[in-house]
Amino acid sequence: MNDYWILEDRAPRRVTMEEWLLWQRNYPDGRRIGYTEVGEASVSTVFLSLDHAYPGMPPVLFETMVFGGPLAGEMERYRTIQEAEAGHEQMVQRVKEGTP
Repeated sequence: MNDYWILEDRAPRRVTMEEWLLWQRNYPDGRRIGYTEVGEASVSTVFLSLDHAYPGMPPVLFETMVFGGPLAGEMERYRTIQEAEAGHEQMVQRVKEGTP
């Protein structure tokens, strides 16, 4: 069984697939948490809207990924929007420093 999630007032809420599809259609930019360009790289943090946790674990709903530059492909996932926002800033700093 898939867990579908939407963001309401920055809080994830589990929904039916029908509600999820409607949210996807009505809020196409509702998944972006952060986006920062650093030279030739960009750091993107998004709300995944599908749970990426192992069964029985708390949901993992956010992801930061680096596109381009020496750290291309670096990725971290998070359980809360607060963790995702902090993780985004940490990844931006890593990209600026070139820290693997």
